[in-house]
Amino acid sequence: MIPLLGSAAMRVADAAAVASRGSDALVAAAGTAVALEAKRMLGSCYGARVAVVVGPGLNGADGRVAASWLVTRGARVTVFDVEHQPTTLAGYHLVIDAAFGLGCSRPYEAPTVAPGTLVLALDLPSGVDADTGAILGSPLGADVTLAIGALKPAHVDGPSATLIGELRFAGLGIVSTFDDGLMEDRDLATMVIRRFDDHKWSHALHVLAGSPLMPGAAELCVRGALAGGASMVRLTGRGDLAGLADWPPEMVHAGEGAFDQRCRSVVAGPGLGDGAAAWLLPRLHDVAVPVVLDADGLDRSIWPVSATAASRWVLTPHAGEFVRLTGRAMPVRRFDAVRELARESGCVVLLKGPTTVIASPEGHLRIVRSGTAALATAGTGDVLGGLIGATIARGHGSLEAAALAAHLHGRAGALLGTYGRACDLTRAIAVVLERVVGAP
Repeated sequence: MIPLLGSAAMRVADAAAVASRGSDALVAAAGTAVALEAKRMLGSCYGARVAVVVGPGLNGADGRVAASWLVTRGARVTVFDVEHQPTTLAGYHLVIDAAFGLGCSRPYEAPTVAPGTLVLALDLPSGVDADTGAILGSPLGADVTLAIGALKPAHVDGPSATLIGELRFAGLGIVSTFDDGLMEDRDLATMVIRRFDDHKWSHALHVLAGSPLMPGAAELCVRGALAGGASMVRLTGRGDLAGLADWPPEMVHAGEGAFDQRCRSVVAGPGLGDGAAAWLLPRLHDVAVPVVLDADGLDRSIWPVSATAASRWVLTPHAGEFVRLTGRAMPVRRFDAVRELARESGCVVLLKGPTTVIASPEGHLRIVRSGTAALATAGTGDVLGGLIGATIARGHGSLEAAALAAHLHGRAGALLGTYGRACDLTRAIAVVLERVVGAP
């Protein structure tokens, strides 16, 4: 996981790194990382024309190191001090923005660049508030932003997100402990939990989903759960679903029987239709295991009263459902809004979107950016609900289960092609798991 820190915490980490390693060593490492990213963008340094805009702080020092490195590789580099920068930068293949990074607190008017010029932002585009993503002045939109040490909220949240371009990361060993972060592919290596004495009830899951009008939602949820490692799925639908879908053999129609306490988690809501809350309330009343509330199950009347129980539940709204749950318009800054709903409900909250934001009631964040537009089709959310439930049933805590499942879901979606379908998603999940985790 890539660390995500606010500006105050980042300054503390920077100060500790300087105290242990020295500022010269850190500047050299950061400047070299910037230069290597510039080389990657250019393809070849030889003969490339590069402008570097530098400020008075560490960002500027990093930019000067990068400039020197590029010169030794044959680039033609011009360094501009921010106090004397031109209004327009033309005739360059690449502009490196090293004017202001983490400490930008006043408006900054960046030079304009000629069309077709690549822009590399060092840590953040200059003129962006690191904590809020507020735009201060007229920053340059970057083609690539190289985050140094840790990601900052402005990289993935708030108005500045549109200025970041491709987000790259150079950790440099600066941050060692953190509470919030962006999920990576290597995190999936921890997803599969197996024991030598596993049996069919070890990771069993109960799904409360589907109706005669929407049986497909239940089927997709069940298949998502099985793809995520559920050892058995018991299904209770709202009405008779037995003959309405091509059910997998690992699924048992539980009918209206009581919840089997051997199940390790519950997914409730997909495809239940109007009146879902009244139907779900008595069925969830005595459930002691974690619950994933999705789709039609997202209703305040269902939330558990016990804080201990609530902290193990997961709410999975998309933007429209989030607005319905909170009664407030979706803000530009989503981190604070998701944290607030998590605190209010006592549950883990996963807000779906191009950037998926997951918060615990304690305020810890997990960010997922693996999703693609291929997931913007009916039924993919039902698969995700089942996948989260199965990941909990496999033994993960609710926050980590939601984050792992969402990242895997996004990576699988990237394999679907231009117009993917939700029914193809479970096969893609298996492919990603085999690549990242390895076959059993």
